[in-house]
Amino acid sequence: MYKRIRNQLDGILKARENSRGSCSGSEHVPDFEPHRHIRLLTFNIQVGINTSSYRHYFTRSWQHVLPHRRRFENLDRIATLLSQYDVVALQECDGGSLRSGYINQVQYLAEAAGIPYWYQQLNRNLGQIAQHSNGLLSRFRPLDVTEHKLPGLIPGRGAIVARYGLKEDPLVLVLMHLSLSKTAQQRQLGFIQELISEYRHVVLMGDMNAHAEQLLTRTPLRNSDLVPLPDTAHSFPSWRPEKALDHILVSPSLEIRQSGVVSYPVSDHLPIALDIALPRGYLETF
Repeated sequence: MYKRIRNQLDGILKARENSRGSCSGSEHVPDFEPHRHIRLLTFNIQVGINTSSYRHYFTRSWQHVLPHRRRFENLDRIATLLSQYDVVALQECDGGSLRSGYINQVQYLAEAAGIPYWYQQLNRNLGQIAQHSNGLLSRFRPLDVTEHKLPGLIPGRGAIVARYGLKEDPLVLVLMHLSLSKTAQQRQLGFIQELISEYRHVVLMGDMNAHAEQLLTRTPLRNSDLVPLPDTAHSFPSWRPEKALDHILVSPSLEIRQSGVVSYPVSDHLPIALDIALPRGYLETF
C-alpha cells in the first residue's frame, strides 16, 4: 500500500513531465534463450476497466476519465495472467494520468507480474486526462526496441518493434493497435509490411480490429505468408465472443506449439496466447 501511494504522489508531481513513453531499462533482464519455446500473449486491457456487458460502455464510461478504486484489483488479476508468459503485447494502457491514479499501467503490470523488462509507447497524450499507450513486457533482453507512429487521418495509433536473438537474422516481434477505419488499416499495414519485409522470423501481435481473413487477403499483408490462428479464435466482446479482432500472426519458419483464446474476461477483449519454437537451423547458429 505504501509503495502504491508513493508512486501515486510521484506521478502527480511528474505528470507534466511525462510527455513521452518510458522504459524499464535492461540492466537486470536475462539474455534471450533461443533453446526454449516462447510463450506469447496479446491483450487489450481497456485501461483496467472490467467490462462484462454492452451496458457497461455507458454506465462505466466515466472510468475512462476518472479513477476508480477497483481498477487496481482488476490490474492485479490481469498481472496474475501475464505472469505465465514470456512476451506480452498490451493495448489500451494508461501511461500515468488522473484516470489511472497517475500510475503507469505498463510498469505496474510488469512489476506485479514479475516480468523484468517493460516498454511503454505513448500514442495519444491528453496530459493529466489520459495517456493512451501500448506496452511491451518481456522476460528476455531484446537486441533493441523501436517505436513507430502509424499513419492515419486521426493520429494516435502506434507500433512497437522488438528484435531478439542474432542481429543478422533476428526474431522480430511487432506489437500494434490498428485503427477502426479500413482505409487507415490499409495504410498502417502497408507501413508494417515495409518494416518486416526483410526478416525471416516475424510475429505480429495486437488488436488489429479486423478478422484474419481480411488482414491476410485484402491488405498489404497478403504476400507475407503469415500464419493466423483459426477463424474461430473470437476475442470480442469478452462476455460473448463473436469477432476475431485480436491476433498473433507468425512466419511459417516458426513452429506453433499451442495457441488459442484465453478465457479470462477482465476487459472487453479476451487475450490471445501462442507458444512458438524457433526453427532448428536458427538454434544451430548459437
